[in-house]
Amino acid sequence: MKVVQPVQSFDKIKLLADSRRMEILRLLMDTPATLTQLACTLNQSPAWIRHHILVLESGGLIEVSEVRRTGKVQEKFYRAKGGAFLLQEIVLPKSKKPAVIFSGSHDLALEEIADHLSKHVALLSLPVGSLDGLMNLRQGICQIAGAHILDETGEYNTSTVRHLFPDRNVELVTLAYRTQGLMLSAGNPKGIKKISDIAREDVKFINRNAGSGTRLWFDAEIKKQKIDSANINGYGNSVKTHSEAALLITQNKADVSIGLQAAAHQQELDFIPLFEERYDLILPRENEKTLSPLLDYLQTANFRAGLGTLTGYNASHSGEQVIL
Repeated sequence: MKVVQPVQSFDKIKLLADSRRMEILRLLMDTPATLTQLACTLNQSPAWIRHHILVLESGGLIEVSEVRRTGKVQEKFYRAKGGAFLLQEIVLPKSKKPAVIFSGSHDLALEEIADHLSKHVALLSLPVGSLDGLMNLRQGICQIAGAHILDETGEYNTSTVRHLFPDRNVELVTLAYRTQGLMLSAGNPKGIKKISDIAREDVKFINRNAGSGTRLWFDAEIKKQKIDSANINGYGNSVKTHSEAALLITQNKADVSIGLQAAAHQQELDFIPLFEERYDLILPRENEKTLSPLLDYLQTANFRAGLGTLTGYNASHSGEQVIL
């Protein structure tokens, strides 16, 4: 089976910005070929093909797979080093202060942290949900992740992190405890009171993206209550943040979503609390030095005061390390 080869060097990605080289590479992913064969397929001269072959070869994207001799003639067959290529490179700002990429579950407190630390570090957000954020951290796409994944024992994050990072020295630091529940149109005109009401025909629901901690909780909850997702109007419509979900309700594009009390409060929505969760930051220990401004800020009275302005946030355990 051919494998997908990651390309994480910006110089290699630049090589493939040329559509001619990309076309040659795609042909060589399918089957090995000689300069003459490629020239015939692309209706170009062998010299033109050779130029691009040398560039691709120097970039480590192709290799000689076979050399055939017919009399005095020698032909080289080239092939791509991967069955496909995943182009993966983050372009960071050029600045004297370090740039740190956060990926994972959307959190309102992190937005305030990013503003406060902006003079010392550029904290950039890639909201993809708890599970995908941890996968991004595993793959080196980000330096820190945020998650609130509840396991079957009732514990947050630890079992998932142990499973995904068995060979890495990582730490968990609690950002805050947060209240989640039903975010509802102001005045609750549909009279929604509990999870099962979401499955009513007259109710429009907006979901969170697959892999988010909120979505994982919701899917487990409707399974426990034996609610068929096919009966939920809007189950297949999802957004990546609590703020987006709250805004859609404000715009009357949905009646209800599961989300943070703080997000509902910001949009002046009604809210019915369902549970309190622990939201953790996860980081490899080798990133501690770069992330020290953020970790130090969690210990300050300033941070706790800012957290106190977010409805439904509890700072009593903020900054504490969670034992893995």
